[in-house]
Amino acid sequence: MIRVIVENIVLFFLPAAIYVAYIYLTRSDPRKGLLDGAPVIWLVVAGTALVVVVLIAFGTTSGGRPDQIYVPPAIENGKIIPGHYR
Repeated sequence: MIRVIVENIVLFFLPAAIYVAYIYLTRSDPRKGLLDGAPVIWLVVAGTALVVVVLIAFGTTSGGRPDQIYVPPAIENGKIIPGHYR
């Protein structure tokens, strides 16, 4: 559970981290006011949108149909049979 929370926090702060890196690399004196005049509202909106898109994408694309049965990985005759849905 903690991994999921950390991943979402990282996704939320990713646009701000990219913005700070861009400002740091392009300003002549990057240490002076990295976030002065930063579009904070747009960074929050972009971070929230990124988290929502990723959650929707993973929520709708993983797993099988409700009527399918998951068969876990197994070893048969010394070979690994990957997990699959029946």
